[in-house]
Amino acid sequence: MHHEQPKNPLHGVKLEEIVTRLVEHYGWQTLSEHVNINCFKKDPSVKSSLKFLRRTPWAREQVEQLYIKTFSTWPYNAGLN
Repeated sequence: MHHEQPKNPLHGVKLEEIVTRLVEHYGWQTLSEHVNINCFKKDPSVKSSLKFLRRTPWAREQVEQLYIKTFSTWPYNAGLN
């Protein structure tokens, strides 16, 4: 069953794409300053970051919010900090 999510700016965006785009935009060091987690600081890789983020909901939420703030043209992201 296919569910439309017109108010979800992350609908159809995979976590790997989120991490990859953030790394390309910010680099690992700056990304670790925005989201203070060790997998962005010590020997960072997309693979290790995905493993951690999939197991850690609070960190995933921070990464997703940074992605929305950085890339989304979604009209409801104006109030995100």
